[in-house]
Amino acid sequence: MEIDKKKCVGCGNCHVICTMGAIYLDKDGKSVVNQDECVECSTCYRVLRNERYMPWFVRAVRKVLSTFRLGYLADVDVCSTGALTPPDLQWPRRIRATFSDPTTIHPGTGVGGRGTEEIKSNDVTGRIRQGEAGVVVELGRPGIGAYFREIEKVAMTLAPLRPFFEPQNPVTQLMKDQETGAMKEEILDEKVLSAIIEMKIPLERIPAFLQAVEEVQKEIDTVISLGVSSRCRPDGTIPHEEWVRKAGHSLSPNGKTNIGLGRPFFQEN
Repeated sequence: MEIDKKKCVGCGNCHVICTMGAIYLDKDGKSVVNQDECVECSTCYRVLRNERYMPWFVRAVRKVLSTFRLGYLADVDVCSTGALTPPDLQWPRRIRATFSDPTTIHPGTGVGGRGTEEIKSNDVTGRIRQGEAGVVVELGRPGIGAYFREIEKVAMTLAPLRPFFEPQNPVTQLMKDQETGAMKEEILDEKVLSAIIEMKIPLERIPAFLQAVEEVQKEIDTVISLGVSSRCRPDGTIPHEEWVRKAGHSLSPNGKTNIGLGRPFFQEN
């Protein structure tokens, strides 16, 4: 995101809206965006209403009011002069928006948000079969984000364990070598709100993967969330539970069970 300083009146409303805390007042009293930290989520542009006032008018009103030791504060959900200006993003910076702007459709997967459904539609797609576990490693959160060099470090740690990286996943599509987990060099300094590495492994390999993630997280300067999934058995039990416990971990009580109501089930041969 960019801010037109000819329009900005320094109200600061965009500062608190920014998901990364990347907007601040410059020395001239007008807002500026830290382009290294901005993840191009466009939250500020989408959330703040443009009142379309002329900048000179807002400044004049403020100056008059200040004479009487009064102030003018715009509503917190507006940019009174429309100073926020979405840039024409070029490669590789445009991948920031692809991963961070929920209104963007990923060109490689056709999915919005972070470009992946994970295995939420597994009843239809059949990505995860009996005897397999789906593993997702999410890096980043609002306020901290994640650089692709950090995502690469995790992927390269897991690659020697021979996972199957999901091809319909935007992180997989940015790998130059799935055998090593290495990413394309030109994207390593790009930062996103969050990204998900998605893969599947044999159930019995769960402890090894959890241990690898536990070790690599010590070298990563962002938040890591880990998800494990599997197809329920006919009796309703969950296969991956025992392997997670064998690895010395417990599952969150807020787990999800997708039962595919209203949609055709994938039939495993």
